Amino acid sequence: MAEPGTEQGTAYSQRLRAAVHYTVGCLCEETGENKEVEFSKQTIAAISETTFRQCENFAKDLERFAKHGKRTTINTDDVKLLARRSKALENFITEKCNELAASNAEQKEKKIITAGKGKKKSGNHGESRIIENEDTTDN
Repeated sequence: MAEPGTEQGTAYSQRLRAAVHYTVGCLCEETGENKEVEFSKQTIAAISETTFRQCENFAKDLERFAKHGKRTTINTDDVKLLARRSKALENFITEKCNELAASNAEQKEKKIITAGKGKKKSGNHGESRIIENEDTTDN
């Protein structure tokens, strides 16, 4: 990603702002049609700017949470911590994390089963080695 404050970083930030503005405009238009209301250009611009700034704050908070945990990678616990003030959002994120964890566990089982099919039977050493290797790659 481009460094903030550089010419490339500024251009990147402007493109992100434009994308947020476009998306907010589309959402306001859709909502306006459903609720039979209109949003002024100034209102859309204000919502877009607020959304962009809030996303910047979220990114900084997530970085700080990971750093506090002495990590360089943001994980799901950081995201859950960020969402703690909105019970509905926290529940949604927790549900999605559980779904992803279940899906990942199923994929690991399939890998172990398919990896074990082509090997000669020499005890359980091959399977335990596969499990150990997969466990060491998880963080």
